[in-house]
Amino acid sequence: MMKTLQIICAVLLLLLGCSQVSAEDSRELVSALKQGGYVVVFRHVATDDSQKDIYPFDFDDMKASEKGREMARQIGAAVKKLGIPVGQVYTSRLNRAIETGKLLSGKDARPVDGLTDSGAGSASAMANPAGGNAKAGLALRELVNAAPKAGTNIFIVTHKTNIADAFGKEAGDVQEGEAFIYRSDGSASSAFVTRVKAAFWIDQAAD
Repeated sequence: MMKTLQIICAVLLLLLGCSQVSAEDSRELVSALKQGGYVVVFRHVATDDSQKDIYPFDFDDMKASEKGREMARQIGAAVKKLGIPVGQVYTSRLNRAIETGKLLSGKDARPVDGLTDSGAGSASAMANPAGGNAKAGLALRELVNAAPKAGTNIFIVTHKTNIADAFGKEAGDVQEGEAFIYRSDGSASSAFVTRVKAAFWIDQAAD
C-alpha cells in the first residue's frame, strides 16, 4: 500500500511539473546536493538543426548547437560555483549527449548504449514519447537506482524518449537541459525529489 502511494505521489509530481521550486526549497536542494547522494538525469541540450537524426545513427555527427553548448557551459559553471560534487557521468552515445555531459560536469563522460535515443530518431516518437520501450526504461532506472560514490552525485544525460520510457509518458514533456533529481543510496528504489529547468542552476549560482 505504501509503495502504491509513493508511485501515485511521484506521478502527481510529474504531472504538476515540479520545475518551479520556492526560493527556500531551492537553497535546501542545493545544500543537499553539495553533500552528494543524488542522481541527476538531464535531457541533452539543443541539437544543431542542420543535422537530421537518421537511423542507424552516425554518433559523431549528432552534435549540440552552439546555443546548446553555451547552455551546458553555463550550467556547468554554475554547478562548479555552487560546489556540487559530480562523480560518475553517464551519457547516451550520441555526440550531443556526450558534449552535454562533459560541459555540465567538467569531466569525461561514459557513453552507455542503454541511454541512447530509444526513439531511433523518429520524429513522431520525439513529438509524442509514449514511454513504451521497456528495455530502455529499465536501463535508465537501473542507473538512477545506483548509489553514487560517497560525497558525490551521478550525472546522467539522455533523451526525452528514454526519460518517458523510464518515468512514464507524463515525463515526456521534459525540455532541453531540464533535469530530474533523485535521492539514491543503492539500498532500494531511488526517491524522486523534483524537476528543475536549465535556468535553475544558473539562477542559484547568481544569488
